Amino acid sequence: MNPKGGPMTYTVGEIAKKLNVAPSTLRYYDKEGLLPFVERSAGGIRVFHDTDMDWLELIECMKHTGMPIKEIKHFIDYCVEGDSRINERLSIIRNQRDRVLVEIENLQARLSMLEFKTWFYEQAQAKGTTSFYESLTPDDVPVEYHKYFERKWRADKEAAEKGESPKKYRAV
Repeated sequence: MNPKGGPMTYTVGEIAKKLNVAPSTLRYYDKEGLLPFVERSAGGIRVFHDTDMDWLELIECMKHTGMPIKEIKHFIDYCVEGDSRINERLSIIRNQRDRVLVEIENLQARLSMLEFKTWFYEQAQAKGTTSFYESLTPDDVPVEYHKYFERKWRADKEAAEKGESPKKYRAV
């Protein structure tokens, strides 16, 4: 509660600190129409309430998942319009969730490569060389890293079938 006994209110700076964003970010959101719920004092100063945090946290979530400001604005507009726009709101949220799931898959693939390279360089460090992999067989490599060696193993097999020496690979 504030000293006058009403609900707690916050300035742009105070609410920005609570959200860990710059005050200019909130001013930008307001300018772009993302904060239709924000009241203004008699002097024109933005006044935020605890109840505004849910909106602001959702806006930040959408922004951090890569949703363009224009699309966030559509979502906010549909919220303001009320229950007649539930379907549109749900569609926007589902679409963004699907984008995030694709990004998570992409990040998982990148993480997998980094995990493999961690294993690879730990092995190279222990053996004192990156050339150790030239003689590796599938039994020497953790199963989750086989996909990174399949091209080499396939080329080695083809070379052996032709009576050729295995191709030299440069470790990266």
